[in-house]
Amino acid sequence: MNLSNLHSAGLKGLKKKQRALRWKIILFFRNSAIQRFEFTVEILWKTVKTFLKEIEGIECRSPKSCIRGFFSVGYLSEDEVLLLLRMIDDRNLTSHAYIEEVAEEIFRRIVEYEPLIEKIINILEERVYNENLP
Repeated sequence: MNLSNLHSAGLKGLKKKQRALRWKIILFFRNSAIQRFEFTVEILWKTVKTFLKEIEGIECRSPKSCIRGFFSVGYLSEDEVLLLLRMIDDRNLTSHAYIEEVAEEIFRRIVEYEPLIEKIINILEERVYNENLP
């Protein structure tokens, strides 16, 4: 094997290692985003649950029943409820995130949920703030 072939083989090996490292980094960030999504959904529905009980006098026990309760008092449109119910379904699917196709689907949809999550947070903050005014 001459020096040129050795150099070429070395470059190919290095490029393979770089691609593998890049893929590991991408997977790390995707999986981190999915885990953060899980935490966000859990905190969101439990906050809505507390809000409904304390402010609206509505008891709910599950994520979907809390979303429906939030809708029933007029905070959400039907389309928003459907999106949130899909979000809850995606959260439930995260236990299968080791299946690449499932993980990719959830990761792609996370950005669709962000504006609605922010809207709910704003509603909660505004209502709680107004409730606590003298």
